[in-house]
Amino acid sequence: MIDRPGHALEHGSDHRPKVGGGSRTMQHPERYCPYFHHTAELIGRRWTAVILRVLAAGPGRFGDIRDKVPGLSDRLLTNRLNELENEGLVVRCEADGNRCYALSDKGSEVIPVLEALEALAASWASPEDAPATRPGRIRTDT
Repeated sequence: MIDRPGHALEHGSDHRPKVGGGSRTMQHPERYCPYFHHTAELIGRRWTAVILRVLAAGPGRFGDIRDKVPGLSDRLLTNRLNELENEGLVVRCEADGNRCYALSDKGSEVIPVLEALEALAASWASPEDAPATRPGRIRTDT
């Protein structure tokens, strides 16, 4: 439990309802948590998680990131990269004289969350939702 003023879980509280009928449990916040809300809003913005997932594979140039995410405009990619850089999740770097973007140490902490989300998405997918037929799929073959 994180000991911060205003954190969602009060000391001594151990209310943990079962989630999804499985054996896993999740702490149920008794109050609103601004830290959780900010993080969920940041990662949940359109294309943000996808951009982070692309960068989890390694640094990439602007055009490389854009090409791996069909449907992502230059303007929106610029906005998201700026937001992620301002939040400390992404850093600018140089490779072979070209500007590129990479996950910072803070940004790398998001990888397990993205992997868990990816696993959840895969478990929910049905055969008719084949990845090759859905727009907006991350291309890993380039």
